[in-house]
Amino acid sequence: MIDTHCHLYDPRFDEDIKETLSRARQAGVTGMLIVACDRETSDRAERLAEGAGLSVAFGLHPHEASRSVEDRDWLEDIRARLLHCPAAAAVGEMGLDYHYTFSPPEVQRQVFRAQLELARELGLPVTIHSRAAEDEVLDILEKTGLPPAGAVLHAFTGPATAAKRAVEMGLYIGVTGMITFRNAEELRRTIATVPPERILLETDSPYLTPVPHRGKRNEPAFLIHVRDALADLLGVSAAEVQRMTKENARRVFTRLREMI
Repeated sequence: MIDTHCHLYDPRFDEDIKETLSRARQAGVTGMLIVACDRETSDRAERLAEGAGLSVAFGLHPHEASRSVEDRDWLEDIRARLLHCPAAAAVGEMGLDYHYTFSPPEVQRQVFRAQLELARELGLPVTIHSRAAEDEVLDILEKTGLPPAGAVLHAFTGPATAAKRAVEMGLYIGVTGMITFRNAEELRRTIATVPPERILLETDSPYLTPVPHRGKRNEPAFLIHVRDALADLLGVSAAEVQRMTKENARRVFTRLREMI
């Protein structure tokens, strides 16, 4: 399996990152995309990815979009990392979040568009954060054009109409531990409508911990619970989910590396 979205640079992993990676290997996770959110997390993600043979995505999260106002070189910093870091595999985490609006919506939109353009320039796929903003995210993608290398709607929670529209546009849908939550019946119905060749597995570690580990820190080893829930939902074997989602991940994230 490949965990296509995790944040293992988070301080909650500082004390046991080696053990965390070992548990992931034992669970069958052979690759991980560590996704940064700003300059500081990019530094941490790059060091971790290089040391463990993992892959990294560099970007500016919508929560941090306001930093672009003072940090005029933010986009050049991301470009330089993507060009020079051997572990770089994607641009992101980028997108829109209108649930919290930690950054003004217009600033979020400007930062999102700039990163989409960078991805097109460099020929890299993107990982997109969208919360309470699915329609606008898709509107922007339609107007600016989908990056040719591919795009993923990370931790998808939108309605079935948004999922259908996204798939028709060529996006991939990131499925997390949320499909194991007791109150996620609508999400499960939506994910069941997504073509299997457009589904990716992700943990979003340390967030979105799946059942039966709710209340604990999430980690890539728990991807098996997302796999099993998806297998039950689609009526296929766990082995088939592993096979197809790994193929999907390799298709969109062509520069993903296997763990050392």
